[in-house]
Amino acid sequence: MTKPNRLVFASLIGLAVVSISLLVVGNVRAAGADQVRWDIINRDATTTPPTISEGGIAFASADATHTISFTGSGTFVAPASGGTSGAATGGGAWETFTSGVSTGSGTYFVASLASWQFANFQTPGANNDLIGPGGANGNAILRIQYSDGSEGVLGVGCHGPGAPAGIQEGVIATKDFLTYWTAQPPAPGVNANRTAFHVRQ
Repeated sequence: MTKPNRLVFASLIGLAVVSISLLVVGNVRAAGADQVRWDIINRDATTTPPTISEGGIAFASADATHTISFTGSGTFVAPASGGTSGAATGGGAWETFTSGVSTGSGTYFVASLASWQFANFQTPGANNDLIGPGGANGNAILRIQYSDGSEGVLGVGCHGPGAPAGIQEGVIATKDFLTYWTAQPPAPGVNANRTAFHVRQ
């Protein structure tokens, strides 16, 4: 093998080692005890890139007439085992509707984490992210307590830049026996039904 060929071969081996190392580090990070922030977000598509910030709203439906809305944000620590966690905080506001007419409203708080599934980190630079670094795709199920005494779960799904197929963007929920299992999808030009995760360790 000539010297130039040896240099090219060595460079390729070095690049392969670095690439594999990055993949391993990424997987270890995702599999560890993640500290995660979740948000229902605002998205301003008039900027380049789009700007995301906290303070948005999202809707889910139980059927053609029953709808619920949520605002909110919070944090949780997801154990490396992938199990549940009581290390969860946050909450926000809720409102229920029947045929578009408000039937109740109040606040809710997060009682615990039922499930966290990390997918991947979002494409760097795809958003002007005012919430912070570590934007991630995935889904979380949070056990929540409503201010009217009812209980339920809040499901948060983020299909952001670079997400693999199959993640539903938005929220789903239960409130006592009602199952708001149809997330209203985000629509172009409508600032609603979008979420974000930020992962730190």
